[in-house]
Amino acid sequence: MFCCQFFAATIGINRSMTDIHPDLAHKFQSWPANAAQYASEIRALFIQSAQDFDARDLEESLKWGEPAWRPRKGGTTLRASWSTKAPNELGLFVDCKSDLCVRMQSDFPDDFRFVAPRAMYLPLAQPVPTPAITHLARIAFRYKRVIPVH
Repeated sequence: MFCCQFFAATIGINRSMTDIHPDLAHKFQSWPANAAQYASEIRALFIQSAQDFDARDLEESLKWGEPAWRPRKGGTTLRASWSTKAPNELGLFVDCKSDLCVRMQSDFPDDFRFVAPRAMYLPLAQPVPTPAITHLARIAFRYKRVIPVH
Protein backbone atom coordinates (compact mmCIF):
# COMPACT_ATOMS: atom_id res chain seq x y z
CA MET A 1 0.00 0.00 0.00
CA PHE A 2 1.24 3.47 -0.83
CA CYS A 3 2.15 5.72 2.05
CA CYS A 4 0.63 8.76 0.41
CA GLN A 5 -2.97 9.84 0.22
CA PHE A 6 -4.74 8.78 -2.99
CA PHE A 7 -8.11 9.45 -4.52
CA ALA A 8 -9.52 9.55 -7.99
CA ALA A 9 -12.47 11.39 -9.45
CA THR A 10 -13.50 11.08 -13.06
CA ILE A 11 -14.60 14.19 -14.87
CA GLY A 12 -16.93 13.21 -17.68
CA ILE A 13 -17.36 15.34 -20.76
CA ASN A 14 -20.53 16.93 -19.36
CA ARG A 15 -19.32 17.57 -15.82
CA SER A 16 -18.65 21.07 -14.67
CA MET A 17 -15.12 22.33 -14.18
CA THR A 18 -16.24 23.45 -10.74
CA ASP A 19 -16.73 19.80 -9.70
CA ILE A 20 -13.58 19.12 -7.75
CA HIS A 21 -12.81 16.31 -5.35
CA PRO A 22 -12.54 17.62 -1.76
CA ASP A 23 -8.97 16.30 -1.39
CA LEU A 24 -7.83 18.20 -4.47
CA ALA A 25 -9.62 21.34 -3.27
CA HIS A 26 -7.95 20.92 0.13
CA LYS A 27 -4.54 20.62 -1.56
CA PHE A 28 -5.08 23.84 -3.51
CA GLN A 29 -6.26 25.56 -0.30
CA SER A 30 -3.01 24.56 1.43
CA TRP A 31 -1.04 26.57 -1.13
CA PRO A 32 -0.69 30.37 -1.14
CA ALA A 33 -3.56 32.11 -2.92
CA ASN A 34 -1.54 33.02 -6.01
CA ALA A 35 -0.30 29.44 -6.49
CA ALA A 36 -3.79 28.01 -5.91
CA GLN A 37 -5.36 30.43 -8.41
CA TYR A 38 -2.66 29.67 -10.99
CA ALA A 39 -3.14 25.91 -10.53
CA SER A 40 -6.93 26.34 -10.81
CA GLU A 41 -6.52 28.14 -14.13
CA ILE A 42 -4.25 25.36 -15.41
CA ARG A 43 -6.72 22.73 -14.19
CA ALA A 44 -9.50 24.44 -16.13
CA LEU A 45 -7.34 24.43 -19.28
CA PHE A 46 -6.52 20.73 -18.82
CA ILE A 47 -10.21 19.88 -18.46
CA GLN A 48 -11.27 22.07 -21.39
CA SER A 49 -8.49 20.67 -23.59
CA ALA A 50 -9.52 17.11 -22.78
CA GLN A 51 -13.11 17.94 -23.69
CA ASP A 52 -12.10 19.74 -26.90
CA PHE A 53 -10.27 16.75 -28.35
CA ASP A 54 -12.51 14.09 -26.87
CA ALA A 55 -10.06 12.59 -24.36
CA ARG A 56 -13.12 11.47 -22.35
CA ASP A 57 -13.16 10.67 -18.68
CA LEU A 58 -10.29 12.75 -17.41
CA GLU A 59 -9.28 11.41 -14.02
CA GLU A 60 -8.14 13.82 -11.31
CA SER A 61 -6.15 12.41 -8.46
CA LEU A 62 -3.50 13.09 -5.88
CA LYS A 63 -0.34 11.26 -6.92
CA TRP A 64 2.55 11.53 -4.51
CA GLY A 65 0.34 14.00 -2.67
CA GLU A 66 0.10 16.35 -5.67
CA PRO A 67 -2.74 17.16 -8.09
CA ALA A 68 -2.62 15.00 -11.21
CA TRP A 69 -4.70 14.51 -14.36
CA ARG A 70 -4.86 11.62 -16.81
CA PRO A 71 -7.43 10.20 -19.23
CA ARG A 72 -8.76 6.83 -18.14
CA LYS A 73 -7.82 5.33 -21.50
CA GLY A 74 -4.53 6.21 -23.14
CA GLY A 75 -2.40 9.24 -22.58
CA THR A 76 -0.04 10.01 -19.75
CA THR A 77 -0.30 11.85 -16.45
CA LEU A 78 0.27 15.56 -15.91
CA ARG A 79 1.05 16.53 -12.33
CA ALA A 80 1.25 19.97 -10.68
CA SER A 81 3.29 20.97 -7.66
CA TRP A 82 3.97 24.04 -5.57
CA SER A 83 6.78 24.07 -3.02
CA THR A 84 8.30 26.43 -0.49
CA LYS A 85 11.65 25.61 -2.14
CA ALA A 86 10.48 27.50 -5.26
CA PRO A 87 7.63 29.65 -3.94
CA ASN A 88 7.38 31.85 -7.04
CA GLU A 89 6.84 28.98 -9.46
CA LEU A 90 4.38 26.21 -10.18
CA GLY A 91 5.88 22.98 -11.44
CA LEU A 92 4.28 20.74 -14.04
CA PHE A 93 5.62 17.21 -14.29
CA VAL A 94 5.42 14.53 -16.98
CA ASP A 95 6.57 10.92 -17.14
CA CYS A 96 10.38 10.99 -17.20
CA LYS A 97 10.41 8.23 -19.84
CA SER A 98 8.40 10.37 -22.25
CA ASP A 99 9.70 12.98 -24.68
CA LEU A 100 7.07 15.53 -23.62
CA CYS A 101 9.44 17.90 -21.82
CA VAL A 102 11.77 17.97 -24.84
CA ARG A 103 8.85 18.55 -27.21
CA MET A 104 7.53 21.40 -25.07
CA GLN A 105 10.98 22.98 -24.88
CA SER A 106 11.16 22.87 -28.66
CA ASP A 107 7.66 24.29 -29.15
CA PHE A 108 7.50 26.78 -26.24
CA PRO A 109 11.11 27.57 -25.22
CA ASP A 110 10.29 30.84 -23.45
CA ASP A 111 7.16 29.87 -21.51
CA PHE A 112 8.74 27.51 -18.96
CA ARG A 113 11.93 26.88 -17.04
CA PHE A 114 12.75 23.33 -18.10
CA VAL A 115 14.43 20.66 -16.02
CA ALA A 116 14.61 17.69 -18.36
CA PRO A 117 13.41 15.07 -18.65
CA ARG A 118 10.28 15.70 -16.62
CA ALA A 119 9.81 19.16 -15.11
CA MET A 120 8.53 22.46 -16.46
CA TYR A 121 8.21 25.45 -14.14
CA LEU A 122 5.97 28.45 -14.66
CA PRO A 123 6.56 31.80 -12.93
CA LEU A 124 3.51 32.72 -10.87
CA ALA A 125 4.07 36.42 -11.65
CA GLN A 126 3.33 35.84 -15.35
CA PRO A 127 -0.08 35.07 -16.88
CA VAL A 128 -0.82 31.40 -17.52
CA PRO A 129 0.51 30.66 -21.05
CA THR A 130 -2.77 29.33 -22.43
CA PRO A 131 -1.46 28.11 -25.82
CA ALA A 132 1.42 26.24 -24.15
CA ILE A 133 -0.78 24.62 -21.48
CA THR A 134 -3.41 23.63 -24.03
CA HIS A 135 -0.72 22.09 -26.24
CA LEU A 136 0.81 20.25 -23.27
CA ALA A 137 -2.58 18.79 -22.35
CA ARG A 138 -3.25 17.79 -25.95
CA ILE A 139 0.04 15.92 -26.39
CA ALA A 140 0.06 14.39 -22.90
CA PHE A 141 -3.53 13.18 -22.92
CA ARG A 142 -2.98 11.60 -26.35
CA TYR A 143 0.53 10.36 -25.65
CA LYS A 144 1.43 6.89 -26.82
CA ARG A 145 4.92 5.66 -26.09
CA VAL A 146 6.56 4.16 -29.16
CA ILE A 147 8.78 1.23 -28.24
CA PRO A 148 11.38 0.35 -30.88
CA VAL A 149 11.44 -3.23 -32.11
CA HIS A 150 14.78 -5.00 -31.59
